[in-house]
Amino acid sequence: MSARPHRVETLDRRELARELSRRVSGEVRFGDGSRALYANDASSYRQVPIGVVVPRTVDDVIAAVGVCRERGAPVFARGAGTGLAGQTVNEAVVLDFSKYLRRIVELDHEGLRARIEPGLVLDRLRERAEEHDLTFGPDPATHSRCTLGGMLGNNSCGVHSIIAGVTADNVESLDVLLYDGARLRVSRGEEAIQGPGAAELTAQLQGLADRWGDRVRAGFPQIPRRISGYNLDRLLPEAGFDVAAALVGTESTCCFVLGADLRLIPSPQHRSLVLLGYDAPWSAADHVPEVMEFEPIGLETFDQRLVDNELRKGFRRHPELLPGGEAWLLVEFGGDSKEEADAKAERLQAAMRKKRSKDYLDMKLYEDPDEVAQVWEIREGGVGHSKVPGEHPGWPSWEDAAVAPERCGKYLRDFDRLVKDHGLQVSCYFGHVGHGCLHTRLDWDFSTRDGIRRYRAFLEAAADLVGSYGGSLSGEHGDGQARAELLDRMFGPELVTAFSEFKAVWDPEGRMNPGKVSDPYPLDTNLRMAPPYRPRQVKTYFSFGEDGGSFADAAERCFGVGACRDQEGVMCPSYQATFEERYSTRGRARLLFEMMRGDQLSDGWRSKEVLHALDLCLSCKGCRNECPVRVDMATYKAEFLAHHYEHRLRPRQAYALGLIMYWARLASRAPRIANAVAGSGPGKLLAGVAPQRTPPQFADEPFTSWFARREGPLRASRRIILWPDTFTNYFEPRIGRAAVEVLETAGCAVELPRGALCCGRPLYDFGMLKIARRRLEEIVERLRPEIRAGVHVVGLEPSCVDVFRDELLNMLPHDEDAKRLSKQTFSFCEYLTEHLEWSPPALAARVVVQGHCHHRAAEKDMRHDRALLDRLGVDYEVLDTGCCGMAGSFGYHAGERYDVSVAVAEQRLLPALREASEDTLVVADGFSCRGQISQLAGREPLHIAELVQRALRESGRTGPETLATANGGGSRAGMAAAVAGAGAATALVALAARHRR
Repeated sequence: MSARPHRVETLDRRELARELSRRVSGEVRFGDGSRALYANDASSYRQVPIGVVVPRTVDDVIAAVGVCRERGAPVFARGAGTGLAGQTVNEAVVLDFSKYLRRIVELDHEGLRARIEPGLVLDRLRERAEEHDLTFGPDPATHSRCTLGGMLGNNSCGVHSIIAGVTADNVESLDVLLYDGARLRVSRGEEAIQGPGAAELTAQLQGLADRWGDRVRAGFPQIPRRISGYNLDRLLPEAGFDVAAALVGTESTCCFVLGADLRLIPSPQHRSLVLLGYDAPWSAADHVPEVMEFEPIGLETFDQRLVDNELRKGFRRHPELLPGGEAWLLVEFGGDSKEEADAKAERLQAAMRKKRSKDYLDMKLYEDPDEVAQVWEIREGGVGHSKVPGEHPGWPSWEDAAVAPERCGKYLRDFDRLVKDHGLQVSCYFGHVGHGCLHTRLDWDFSTRDGIRRYRAFLEAAADLVGSYGGSLSGEHGDGQARAELLDRMFGPELVTAFSEFKAVWDPEGRMNPGKVSDPYPLDTNLRMAPPYRPRQVKTYFSFGEDGGSFADAAERCFGVGACRDQEGVMCPSYQATFEERYSTRGRARLLFEMMRGDQLSDGWRSKEVLHALDLCLSCKGCRNECPVRVDMATYKAEFLAHHYEHRLRPRQAYALGLIMYWARLASRAPRIANAVAGSGPGKLLAGVAPQRTPPQFADEPFTSWFARREGPLRASRRIILWPDTFTNYFEPRIGRAAVEVLETAGCAVELPRGALCCGRPLYDFGMLKIARRRLEEIVERLRPEIRAGVHVVGLEPSCVDVFRDELLNMLPHDEDAKRLSKQTFSFCEYLTEHLEWSPPALAARVVVQGHCHHRAAEKDMRHDRALLDRLGVDYEVLDTGCCGMAGSFGYHAGERYDVSVAVAEQRLLPALREASEDTLVVADGFSCRGQISQLAGREPLHIAELVQRALRESGRTGPETLATANGGGSRAGMAAAVAGAGAATALVALAARHRR
C-alpha cells in the first residue's frame, strides 16, 4: 500500500484548480495527463500529484502556496525532475520552476557572486561565468539540464567538489518562502534571518542548536560528502550560524527557494588529465589518499563494466584510449597555463614511476583535447548507462553512499560481498572517490512481493554497513523516500528526532513535501513497478525486437535521467524550443508508460493526453542516438498514431502530406497546374499547410524520366542502384542528375529500381503503418534478385536511407532479404568514402553543413561526410545546430507546429547561417532541411552530390550532361499530362475538403 499525506483524500481538487487558475498567471494543470506526466522522476518511485502549477513569476509561487495553504493542500517543488531518491514525486501539488523562472538576475564577476532564479540550468550559469574565467563549483553529471533550485534542494556536488565543496559551501543567501506565507532572506551570522517572524525563527533555531549541538558534533560523520539528513551542523557557533547552508539539501521539505546569491570561484583555464589503470574498483580506491597528495582538481573512478555497457548499447566509445586495467582513477589537474597543469600531471606520473611495487597496471597522460573529451564522456555516462535494457534495470535507491576517502577500498570490498550475499549484480562502479562517494546500480526485482522484501533487507543491511564505516547513506543524491527511513541507522534515533524538530520550525503543519526526509513514507511503498502493476497487452505493427516484442517494455526504457532536457544536440527539439516537459522524450515516454499502465490514463490508444504530447514530436530520431537507453520516440509515435486513428479519419495533413508519393506521381504529369493549386491560398488552407509556407515545387520532369531517356551509362564493372526517393525524383531531380554524374565518374554503372517505388518515409509521421508495410514488402520483392546478387543501394535522402536501416528491420524482422537490403544500403557520402577508391578534385570553397537528424541519429559524428569534404579540400564547418525544425512535413503544418518549427530553427540554425558570409556555400542533404533553410534563411543550399559535381566541372573532368532526344508525340502527351495533373490537384483539394467537412 502507498502511504498518503494527511487530509489529501478530503481535498476538492476541482475547486483547488479553479482557485489556482484565478490567482496564478502561470499554468495550472490538474488534468489526468499532466498529473501522470509528473508521477515519475528518475527514482524507483511513483506518486500521482494532486495537480501541477508552472509559475511564471515569483508572485505566482507565493499565490499558489497561499491557495494551497487555505485548503490544506501539501506542496513540493521540482526542477529538472532528475531526483534519484523519490524526492521529486509526491501526492501533493507540484510547482515546476524549470520552464519560466530561469534567469541570471545578476552576475558580479568582481565580487564573485551570481544572483539566480531557481529554474536556471547550471550550465547556463557556468557559461556566463566562464566569460570571466569563473565557474560555479559544484558540477554533477547532469550539469547540462539540472536546475540550481534542484541543486539547492539536494545539496548537489559533482566532479569538482574537491576544490569547490558541496552546494551548501557555495551559497551566500537564499530568498525563501515558507508554507505559512512568510518570505524571508536567510544567510549566516547574527542577522541570518530577515523578514516576518525572524526573531522567533532565530530563537527557535539557536535553541535547537544549543540543545542538540553536542550530539550533532558527535553523531555527524566527519567526511567530505555527508549529504544525508538535515545540515544541523551548519547552525553551530563554529559554523557561523549559517541558516542558508542549513536549508540547502532540505529537498523542499522546509521551504521553497525563490532565488539565491551564489559564490563563484576561479575556473582553471588549462587542464591536464591522467588515467591510472588497476585490476579492480577497490584496488583503484585503495590509492585515493596518495593521489590526493598531488592536489588534483578532480579525482574520479569508473570500471570496465561502465565501458562495456556503453558499447553494448551501440554508443561510439574509444576504449583503446584507456590504459590497461579493469578500473581506472581519472585524475584531473588545473593551472593558469597549460605548462602548469602539465607539470602537475607529470609530477604524479614521475612519482608513480618511482614506486618499487607497481600497484597500478598502466598509466596514460592525455594531451589531445578530443581524447580528453572522449574519456570524460565515458565517465559522465555513469548514471545514464547503468541501465542496459533487457540486461540490467539499473535501479537507483542505493547508488551514492559515501565514506572517508581513505576507507573507500575496504568499504567497496565489503559492499561487493554484501551484494553477492543478496544474490544481486552491480551494473557498474563509478564515482567521486576523491571525496569518498561511490555510485552503484543494482538489479532489484520490484515485480514481486518477495523481491520487494529482499529490496528492504538489502537496504537495511547496506545502511548498517555504511554506518559501521562512519559514512553517509547519501553522498550526492539526497534521502527522499529511498533512504530517509534508514537515517536512524546512520545518525541514531535521537538525531532523527532533532531533524523532525528542525522541519517543524519551518513547516509546523507538515505540508512541505510530506513523507520525504522527515517522517518518511516506508522505503518499500510507492514503488513504480510493484504489484499490482500489469501493463496492457497489445499487438503492434513494429516488432520491437530489442524489447522482447513488447511495446510496454519499450515505454519502460526511460528511467528519467533527463538527458533529453539538454539544450544541446539533436534530441527533443520541441522541448528545446518550449521548455515544456510533455514535449521531452522523457515526458512522452512516461505518458506512454502511464497509458500502458492504465490506471491514471485509462483510454489506451485513444488517449488524447498522449496524442497531444506526441503531436509536437518532430520524429527527428535524435533520442535513438542520444538517449542513454535508446528510447526511439519516432517509432513509438508512429505505432501510437496507427492505433489511435484506426477506423477513424486522420487530420487532413495526413492525406495531403503523408500520401505525397501518390500525389507527386500524379502531379508530375502537369506540374505547373499542380504547383498553382498547391501554392494557392485555398489549396494551402484545405491541405492544412501554414499560410506562411511555400509548398515545395514539383519539377517539370521527374528524375526517373530524365534517366530513362538519357544516353546509355558509361561501361563500368561496379553495378549500383541509385534510390530515386520521392523528394529527389519529383521535386529536385537536379540532385539525382548530379549524383549520377559523380557516381559514373567514380566508375559506377548506375541503375534505378524497376517501376515506381517509394520507401514511404512520410507515412510513418502519420502512423499509416499498414500502407508503409506494403511499400516495404513491395520494395523487397521488386529488388529481390539484386539484393541476393549483393548489389549495393545508394540513397541521397538521409531519411529514406534510414528507413532501410531502421523501419525495414522493425517491420520485416524475419525477412532475410530485408536484412540483406538493410546491410547493402548506403548514404551517398558513405558509399563514396567507404566502398570506392576514388577522390574528387579539390574545390576552393567555404562550406557550412547542416546535418539531417536521421543521418545524425545513425552517424552522430557524420564521419563519412567529413571524410568526403576532406577529400574535396574545402574549408568546411559541420554546424552543431541540431534539428532544422522542418522535420519532413512537420514545419508545413498550420498552427502550433509551424510556430515550433520556426522556434527550433531560431535556436541555433538560423543564427549560424546569419553569421556565415554570403559566399559561403550551405550544404544540407535533407530535403526538409533545404526547404527550411531556403524559406527562413533565404539561402539556396546544395546537396553534397551537387558540391562534388561542382568540383568535377570546375576541374574540367565533366561537363553539362548530354540528353538523348525524346521520341515524338510531344503535344498529345503534354495534353494528357495536363489533364492528369489537373485531376490530381482536384482530387487533393476534394479529399481535403471532404475531411474538413
